Amino acid sequence: MPFAIPFPPLSPELFSIEIGTFTFALRWYALAYIVGLGLGWWIVTRLVQRPALWGARPAPMTPPQVEALLTWVVLGVVLGGRLGFVLFYQPDYYLRNPAEILMVWQGGMAFHGGLAGVVLAVALFCWREGVPPLQTADALALATPPGLFLGRMSNFINAELWGRPTEAPWGVIFPGLNAQDCGQPLGELCARHPSQLYEAGLEGLLLGLVLWILLRRGALARTGAIFGTFLAGYGGARFVVELVRQPDAQFVSAGNPVGYALQLGEWGLTMGQLLSLPMIALGLVLIARARLRPAAPA
Repeated sequence: MPFAIPFPPLSPELFSIEIGTFTFALRWYALAYIVGLGLGWWIVTRLVQRPALWGARPAPMTPPQVEALLTWVVLGVVLGGRLGFVLFYQPDYYLRNPAEILMVWQGGMAFHGGLAGVVLAVALFCWREGVPPLQTADALALATPPGLFLGRMSNFINAELWGRPTEAPWGVIFPGLNAQDCGQPLGELCARHPSQLYEAGLEGLLLGLVLWILLRRGALARTGAIFGTFLAGYGGARFVVELVRQPDAQFVSAGNPVGYALQLGEWGLTMGQLLSLPMIALGLVLIARARLRPAAPA
């Protein structure tokens, strides 16, 4: 087969400690959540400490309120991400095995579910604290790309959520996948798109850079512009990467090898694309709304 890159010798665990019959292990994926949330808290705190960024409007909250908001965000991410995975991707399985819904350590989180959970948690927090929700969403949007980058890199380290078979020279031979998984003869290697790295670059690095440039150009003075850009940017990036990402097994069948969740004749949409379309639409609406409204002068 054409040139392919062997998967590097990476372990999903950063380290593990055995104490008698008990084993404690810190996984890269868990560390990505911890560091991502910590960085997000730090970024939002710095933003609210610089009132000039918000134009004539005051910063949406105080640093102590940001610290309180972190607890709500953590709950929204974990509960929303898990329930989103259960409802969007494997509802039949968890209906038969409801006790496993709480077994988060076994894996299974969905970004779109986590986003919905955070939106609900932040809305409740803002209502309770009297905080402007759209300005808060702008701040959180700026704080999210680092966590997305770390999460996708952890997906790569875990050798999960890989892409479709490819003959591209940057295809990666992920462990545990034989030639038959790629529809190739026995003895051939199975190379796949490293779609986790595509997402890390688009959702984390590129989207983060775009939001940072908007911040430097005073976009926080146009309430909703940064949050709208985040929604449209993430949704667009995810929609594109889904073209080369391996479809979820429950959607793949003999008559639907592409793994469409919504079949439209010979065309269709994967579940990731289907869930990204509302994000793109809402993001564009927020961007248009922010551009039509005058910016709050500094």
